[in-house]
Amino acid sequence: MQRWIHEEMIDDMQARLNAAPETAITRKQTVEHPFGTIKMWMGSTHFIMRRMDNVKTEMSLHVLAYNLRRMISILGVPTLIAALKA
Repeated sequence: MQRWIHEEMIDDMQARLNAAPETAITRKQTVEHPFGTIKMWMGSTHFIMRRMDNVKTEMSLHVLAYNLRRMISILGVPTLIAALKA
């Protein structure tokens, strides 16, 4: 029987999660929502582009659009434009 070369890292991560299980809940609340929203925008299907570099670019554009939309909802358009000009 052989262990994966990075198995020790997984064991360490599992030990940290066992010691503080609330971190998984916090992560779900802060990180999973943006990805769920982006997935909904994409139609919950697949990436339009092919090849890793193209998919990375497509995902980056989705994340940029998500962040801009959040900034507009938090700050408002006039405040955002003023901050960008500064």
